[in-house]
Amino acid sequence: MEYYRFLLYIIFGVLPSLTWLFYYLRKDLHPEPKRMILKNFLYGGLITIPVFLIQISLSELLKKLQIFTIFTDYQIITDILKWFIVIALTEEILKYLVVKLNVFNSYVLDEPLDVMLYMVVVALGFSAVENILYLFSPIDNISFNMIIKTTFIISFIRFIGATFLHTLCSATLGYFIAMSFLKTKKMLKLTTIGIFIAVFLHGLYDFSITTLNPPLNFAIPIIIITGLSIFVIYAFNKTKKMKSICKLN
Repeated sequence: MEYYRFLLYIIFGVLPSLTWLFYYLRKDLHPEPKRMILKNFLYGGLITIPVFLIQISLSELLKKLQIFTIFTDYQIITDILKWFIVIALTEEILKYLVVKLNVFNSYVLDEPLDVMLYMVVVALGFSAVENILYLFSPIDNISFNMIIKTTFIISFIRFIGATFLHTLCSATLGYFIAMSFLKTKKMLKLTTIGIFIAVFLHGLYDFSITTLNPPLNFAIPIIIITGLSIFVIYAFNKTKKMKSICKLN
């Protein structure tokens, strides 16, 4: 592969994540340490490797299970398991674990908004690597202008689609985690609800785009993105107001 294509794919793969990162960081009235932001962004990128390996293993297991089940002739069952369990569940759980292991016991976590913010940062790191891998899908025998055009289109679509979805699902989960810190008796319940919502909407988004026919394959993802956007705006505003009345441990 030509060096310029390699560089082009790296830049346009990371650009959507960096754009959203700067947007979300502006929401924090008390900026987080740049080192911590970079660290979690990189960790988010690194977990694409174990996520990818887990997804391959689960996909192979799913193929084997199809042979021994009554659902062999029902492709929709396989698609649901693939997008909701193999893809959405693994990605949302591992993004959450990065924040849980790296941030929860850190001194930087001193207000509810931080939980949402670091969840988003990890999600953007994950999405950046995912975008790069997506762009590296082999495209041969096309002109330079077509390479530029195709790369820009894919990057923009993922900017308003997959990358944005990752931030919204992670921010939503982050909100419920932040609430669980404030309501310790309901910690497990709130965290479980957050994970369920993030996994369900992530899975439904992917399932709709890849499996359903028009207009549902367009309408459902748009509804999910719009609904989550409204909720995340509300969640950020609500957690900002709590900054002076709580301390997270």
